[in-house]
Amino acid sequence: MEAEAPQHWGARPVGDGRWSVAIWSPDATEAAVIVGDGAPQAMAKGADGTFRAEIAAEADTPYRLAIDGQTLPDPASRRQRDTVHGPSLLTLPRRVQDGWTGRPWCEAVISEIHIGTFTTEGTFAAAARRLPDLVALGINTVEVMPIAQFAGNRGWGYDGVLPHAVHPAYGTPGDFADFVTAAHGLGMSVILDVVYNHFGPEGAYLGGVTPAFFDANRTTPWGPAIDFTQGPVREFFIANAIMWIAEFGVDGLRLDAVHQLQDPSTPEFLKALSQRLRALDLHRPLHLIAEDERNLPDHRDDGVTDAQWNDDYHHSLHCLLTGEDEGYYAPFAVDPMADLAVALTEGHVAQGTPRNDRADTRGAPSGHLPPEAFVNANQTHDQIGNRALGERLIALAGPEAMRVAHGLLLTAPFVPMLFQGEEIGARTPFPFFCDFEGDLADIVRKGRLEEFSAFGGFGGDLPDPMALSTFTDARPYDTPPDDADDWRALTRRLLDWRRSHVVPLLHSGQTGADVWIIGPRALRVCWRFETGDLNCVVQLGQAVPPDLWGGDATGLRLGAPEDNFAFCTWIETR
Repeated sequence: MEAEAPQHWGARPVGDGRWSVAIWSPDATEAAVIVGDGAPQAMAKGADGTFRAEIAAEADTPYRLAIDGQTLPDPASRRQRDTVHGPSLLTLPRRVQDGWTGRPWCEAVISEIHIGTFTTEGTFAAAARRLPDLVALGINTVEVMPIAQFAGNRGWGYDGVLPHAVHPAYGTPGDFADFVTAAHGLGMSVILDVVYNHFGPEGAYLGGVTPAFFDANRTTPWGPAIDFTQGPVREFFIANAIMWIAEFGVDGLRLDAVHQLQDPSTPEFLKALSQRLRALDLHRPLHLIAEDERNLPDHRDDGVTDAQWNDDYHHSLHCLLTGEDEGYYAPFAVDPMADLAVALTEGHVAQGTPRNDRADTRGAPSGHLPPEAFVNANQTHDQIGNRALGERLIALAGPEAMRVAHGLLLTAPFVPMLFQGEEIGARTPFPFFCDFEGDLADIVRKGRLEEFSAFGGFGGDLPDPMALSTFTDARPYDTPPDDADDWRALTRRLLDWRRSHVVPLLHSGQTGADVWIIGPRALRVCWRFETGDLNCVVQLGQAVPPDLWGGDATGLRLGAPEDNFAFCTWIETR
């Protein structure tokens, strides 16, 4: 059981209707807690720079903090009465106890979902009611985009400012706990996306009252960098991770942009976080997935993380199918088929050596990692939403090509991830949206226009990120495509085959992989395992000789060798 760390943040119940309240603010001279409409109650400053006080109040009572005369919500608030600017509410911890024992990571088939657009209602309760539709197709894991409270009602979630509070537009903390319980009852794992590298632009009061929280010598693309060398700063985020895992019962975390979690300490923050989480008495597997543009295998080698989003796979496939070469696609547009071949056999494409005159030298060799160390996707919220119009790949490459890409993604040995609606062939866009007002709204609009200057092909109108319609038009299930049933059947067929044939191989362990490029737009792959070989032929715009196709009753085929877009996969047992 996790030992309770010294309190630097938030409000904890201590029994008999009393609460211990704390905030680390080493540069402040005085602090107080204001309960309801009462008078400020002074907080005592400790030698560690933490102000603490004990108060008497019922659960759900509003409270605020006052630091050197500035009144603010608790930065570690578990729940707000209304907006990110309003009072916090004294909130009792909870613990999901549903008997769930989890599942091995290598079996995961993920759907990335955004609670606000996953259903018309945009709530945890409504999302829970939709989960059986995913389970019926063979999807066994949901990765929930960030739910920490942010300014306004609408947003992707990466502008959160109260990491411990559930965004109220989605429901209460209890509603999220019920969502997790519902998923577990269906046999689904829940991964939660968390952002520990920055705060959003509105409602982040920490910079004003605790400047020591941030590194004065460094910034990120999204604002001030966080100083992880400070113990209370580490504890702020480690306590957050423990809350989601131990109290709400989520099965793992997707850690946003960990390359920005720069920390010279020993152990570094991410390793310390992993150690604390893995020391919990969970009785179920814990999964830690990183987004890390450095392409380094170290964290996975050392067991700090279990897997990493593999954007190299996406970029290679995207360039092959669309011909796009602007911005970050440029290095992958030189020879996308060769890059795809590397991604399918070694995981990352960028491995520390230059591939072409457009590529840098980031990364290190990754071919020794098991396939479950990579989360592959044909599209994610990033790759769709960071386009000017938010188009899905199916709108750019066409359904014929995407059926083959779908087959490859869902039957290859890597952990596959779909983006909400992809399993039904959704064409609805997922553009960037938020809910700011005034000058901040204008700054965001201007920033989005400047962002797309790197993509020379964009010349149309940009959807207004603040418009309600930009948000509502991103709901994939409100307007399913005419061929949705065909896509459901395809997804179910592919995942049935994966469960029956690929998963047993994964449990036996991979021993190697070979790839043959058999034309400008076709390749064959063989992944070798202890108990057999997994083979596939992928045709993304080119027919191949029939003798290249293998398999018998155990094989799965989409189309035929003479088709430009076709796919075949089969097992050769030992």
